[in-house]
Amino acid sequence: MSTTLRPGSEQAQLQTAVLGPTGYSGFELTRILLGHPRLKPPLLLRRDSENGPATLDEVYPHLSGNGSYPLEPFSWSRLEKSGAELLFLATPHELSRELMPEAIRRGLRVVDLSGAWRLKQAENRAVYKFTDADPAEAARLDEAAVYGCPELHRDRLRLAQLVANPGCYANSIILALAPVVFGKLVDSEYGIICDSKSGVSGAGKTPTAKTHFVEVADNLSAYSLFNHRHLGEMLEQLGLHNGQLIFTPHLLPIPRGILSTIYVRFRKEMTATELEACYRQFYCGCAWVRVFGTRMPQIQYSVRSNYCDIGFCLAPDGRRAVIVSCLDNLVKGAAGLAVQNLNVMYGWDEREGLQ
Repeated sequence: MSTTLRPGSEQAQLQTAVLGPTGYSGFELTRILLGHPRLKPPLLLRRDSENGPATLDEVYPHLSGNGSYPLEPFSWSRLEKSGAELLFLATPHELSRELMPEAIRRGLRVVDLSGAWRLKQAENRAVYKFTDADPAEAARLDEAAVYGCPELHRDRLRLAQLVANPGCYANSIILALAPVVFGKLVDSEYGIICDSKSGVSGAGKTPTAKTHFVEVADNLSAYSLFNHRHLGEMLEQLGLHNGQLIFTPHLLPIPRGILSTIYVRFRKEMTATELEACYRQFYCGCAWVRVFGTRMPQIQYSVRSNYCDIGFCLAPDGRRAVIVSCLDNLVKGAAGLAVQNLNVMYGWDEREGLQ
C-alpha cells in the first residue's frame, strides 16, 4: 500500500489538467483529482468556444467554501506553462480527435474520456463519422491508443501515452463477460444477449427532448438498438463478431448507475462453484471488481464508488446463466476509471484517490 499523502505536500508532485470539467464526468473527475494524495490541484480548462462562469464552483456550488477553482481558456501555451504532464480530455469525441495529435507531439500523456480513440476496427469506428485532418496520423494514433481497462490491459497501460477510457456500458459488459469468454466457457455461436439500463447522467449534461424530466420520469425506454456506439468496444475487446452479441440499452429514471443483465449459454455443464471460481481467479488482485457469486448486485451497492459488482444465477441445467453487473456510470464508467488508469500509468496503487 502506498503512503497516504496530502494534496499539495512536497511529495504530491504530479501536475494534471482537465479540459472540460463542467460536464458531469468532467466534474466527477475534478472532484476525485482534488482529493488524490499524489497530485497537485488540476489545471481546469474550458474550451475556447465556451463562454460562461469563470470558476467551477459557479457551475457546481458543491465546491463552495473550499477555495477558488478558476476555469481558464484552453491553450497549448497555458498547458506548457502549468507544467502539466498528463491531460484528461472530458470533451466531445470530435474535439478529442482534433486535439490528440498535437498533445502527443508535445509529449503529454493523455487519458481521453471520449470515444475518439477506443476502436481499432474502421467498421466499428464508422459510427462516429470522424473526418480527420491527417488520416495517416490519426491511423497511427488509433493503433497506438491503449484501451483503458486495467483489468485487461494493465501491463500496456503502464507505458501508454494515449489511453482511451472505455464507455460506461461497454465496461459493465466487458468486465462481466471477460472471464467466461476468455475462458472459452461461452457458446458464443448460440448468441449472447446484453440488456443494460443506465441513469440519465449517462446521456451527458446537454439536455435533449429524450432526457427531459417529463420524458424520463415514471418511464423506462429502450434506445439505439443494434447501433449503439459502445457495441464496437464490446466486440473488439471480447474478440466477438457482430452476430454473436445483441446489446440493448435502456434509460432509467434515476440520475446515475448502470445495471447490465447478460444471458449466456455454456459449452458444457457448469456448477455454481466452478463458475464463481472462474470469476474469482480472473479478478484476483483486481481491487475494483467485486465478485458477488450467486448474490445479485444492485445499483445502490456500487453507486458513487469505483466498483464493478458482478453476480450470476445458473440455470438448473448448468448450461445457461444470467450474469448481472452494476457500476456507477460516472465513476467506474468514466471519471473513477480514468483515475484508476492514471494510477496504473504512474505505478501507484490502483486504489489511490478512489477510496
